[in-house]
Amino acid sequence: MNASSIINDEMTLEEKLAAIDAAMANAQAQADEDAKASGGIAAPLDPADLTMCEGCQ
Repeated sequence: MNASSIINDEMTLEEKLAAIDAAMANAQAQADEDAKASGGIAAPLDPADLTMCEGCQ
């Protein structure tokens, strides 16, 4: 997930937080759908995962 595609410098703090919340909800919904398709259960999304690159995780 690329932060620059979610937020920009022109947004207010409230708009940025709302955009991040929406992106997290969409990511969790997608994970839930993928898990259902494979017969599993999706774990809750850790917000810290969205603040670091995949290599750092």
